[in-house]
Amino acid sequence: MNRKITATATVLGMIAIVLGAFGAHALKKVLTIEELGTFETGVKYQMYHALFLLFVGSTTFLSDKNKKGIFILTVAGIALFSGSIYILATKSISGIDMKAFGIVTPIGGLLLISAWFWLFLNLIRKKS
Repeated sequence: MNRKITATATVLGMIAIVLGAFGAHALKKVLTIEELGTFETGVKYQMYHALFLLFVGSTTFLSDKNKKGIFILTVAGIALFSGSIYILATKSISGIDMKAFGIVTPIGGLLLISAWFWLFLNLIRKKS
């Protein structure tokens, strides 16, 4: 489980860097400042949670079952939260209208919060 989590974290981190560079260079010419800011928010949260997964994959105080649960919540949260933000931010060039899927972003955020809460519960339950 540790290797899978760490490998996924590194791939998500690499993708965040690529998307950040893409936003800063290629999208800078075609998106508004507000749209670029929105896109950057998706990149930041993806990177934050890639680093979070690196921690989860390398820690020794979580069981594999807890790591798996946190992993699933985090990956799904990144896909829904950052993924929907990328689509929303690039609507002017992609033509994809996410209004019908407006609930996707907060659901992704709730999954990310839940992953952090799961980690928190394990921290406070851990006996020294």
